This record gives sequence, C-alpha cells and structure tokens, in this order.
Amino acid sequence: MTQYHSKPVSQEGWVEWSLEEDAIWHDLVKRQLDVISDRACDAYLHGLTLLDLPLDRVPQLPEINKVLKETTGWQVQPVPALIDFDRFFDLLANKKFPVATFLRTRDEFDYLQEPDFFHEIFGHCAMLTNTDFAAFTEHYGKLGQAATSKQRAYLARLYWFTVEFGLVKEGHKLKIYGGGILSSPAETIYALEGDLAVRERFDLQTVLRTPYRIDIMQPKYYVIEELSELFEISQKNLLQQADLAIDAGLLPPLFEPKEPTHVE
Repeated sequence: MTQYHSKPVSQEGWVEWSLEEDAIWHDLVKRQLDVISDRACDAYLHGLTLLDLPLDRVPQLPEINKVLKETTGWQVQPVPALIDFDRFFDLLANKKFPVATFLRTRDEFDYLQEPDFFHEIFGHCAMLTNTDFAAFTEHYGKLGQAATSKQRAYLARLYWFTVEFGLVKEGHKLKIYGGGILSSPAETIYALEGDLAVRERFDLQTVLRTPYRIDIMQPKYYVIEELSELFEISQKNLLQQADLAIDAGLLPPLFEPKEPTHVE
C-alpha cells in the first residue's frame, strides 16, 4: 500500500505541480547535484546536461521525452504509483520508462520506498540517453515478458544490481550509474566511500543469486568494467542463466531479516 497517488496528466502530457512541489523538486535536485558531480559516471553527467532539467520547477514529461526521443528513441510513460510486473516489462520492451507522477513530501524528503518522480526522472532518465544502457533496459523488458514468475524473481536481481544500484569503472576510479544510488545523497556517498560496503566485480550468476532489501543501504554493489558490458550481458541466454541460478539457490544474505510487522 502507498500513501501516494499519481497526479492527473493532460492529453499533452502536462502535470499541474503545486508551488510546494516545485520547491521540493528544487531542494532535492540542488542537494543531489552537490554530491554527484565527482561520483556519477560520465554517461550520466552527459545525459543530465542533455536533459537540462529546470531547477526552479518540476520538469514536464514532454520536455524529457523530446531529449530521450532524439538520443535513444525512448519515452517516459506516466503510470499510477504502483504497476504490476506485466505492465512494467511491457513498457520497457517498448522503450517506455514508467514514471509515477507524484513527488515525495517534506516528511519523507530523505527517503521513501516508492519510486517517485524525482527518483525516476533525476535518477534514471539521464542514463536512458546512453545507447548501451537504453538497449540493455529494452532487452530486459523483452526478457521479462518471456520469463516465468520464478525466473522474473531472479531476473529482478539483475535489474536491481545494474539499473538501480550499479557501479562502473572509469579509469582507476569507481563511478555510479544506478538510479537508486544517484537519487539518494546518503547512498551516493556510501556506495563509493562507505567502509562497510562491499564492491565486487560483476558476475552474472552471483548477481542473480544475491538477496537484497529495498529499505536499507545496500551491503554489496557490483562493478562492471564499462557500460558496453551491459549490452554484452543482454546478449547472453538470460532465461537459461536464471534457471541455473534457481537450481543453485540464493546466496546467504549480507543483512538481517526484516522484522515482521503485526497488526493487532
């Protein structure tokens, strides 16, 4: 369940954002720009320049779509706050990135579990201007369409440790390309500089078998050598790889199990 609901979108793709939402957007973007400049990968920073996101107001979907269309042919697609896996995979397979048209409140300024407009636009859309990343994401959607529910559960870890929480080498430095990190100031710093974080060379079978939780800093991040590696990964028989991971089973988690909540 979520307290958030997407705002209506006009036929032209416009959303009526409030002055308070414009102010929240400004504060979120300004804070994040201060921490990503020397930590985000070059492809992300280049995409951010292309998007030229406004600072004083929430951007509109047609503005984003114009840039994505001109670079990789992608579009952002407004959706309700939560969509099912069938809809998610169908959108990605058709080069449409789902974006919920709601923005977090001041009460959840630092973190919320639901992917809001800031997370989707600021975190992900810059990378969608990169051809290797865009091709990988499209292929992932087509893969999900063909997968069984059990295969999808394992493939979700591939998406999590790349699109959401991926790291990439640039020269002798580690940089960030995952949108889940790049939309979080605390995790942007922690992912690269945190003493407790494990950073490991990307291995497909290991990734498919690694448990994760959505409500904590990630205990482990996987590093690709360059973004073109994403395209190479997409060319493997990933459904067969998912079956191998299913047979092998999950690796031990690097986190404590989440405490169950009880409603009296």
